[in-house]
Amino acid sequence: EVQLQACGGGLVQAGGSLRLSCAASGNTFRNLGMGWFRQAPGKEREFVSAISYSGGYTYYADSVKGRFTISKDNDKNTLYLQMNSLKPEDTAVYYCRNSGGHRGQGTLVTVSS
Repeated sequence: EVQLQACGGGLVQAGGSLRLSCAASGNTFRNLGMGWFRQAPGKEREFVSAISYSGGYTYYADSVKGRFTISKDNDKNTLYLQMNSLKPEDTAVYYCRNSGGHRGQGTLVTVSS
């Protein structure tokens, strides 16, 4: 069974940066698209970013476009989300998910103003 483990969250000041990682078990990582979602307190889960299985195509929510970069290392079975110019409204639990429907435990990102 595929397991996904996200890490890299933490507390950062507005304008700062964080890099999230999502490590995947199994041997299907390179054949699956991946994505990041987030859920802020009291709000519904929302799409953040996605990447195709090869890494050749990337997609971003308008709210993070130009600030976040998604990438995928198929040799390391790891998904990344580089987050720059963070804003307080980016505060949320961030989850990784693959196109096979597996979702990892989230990692909390808190951006202070």
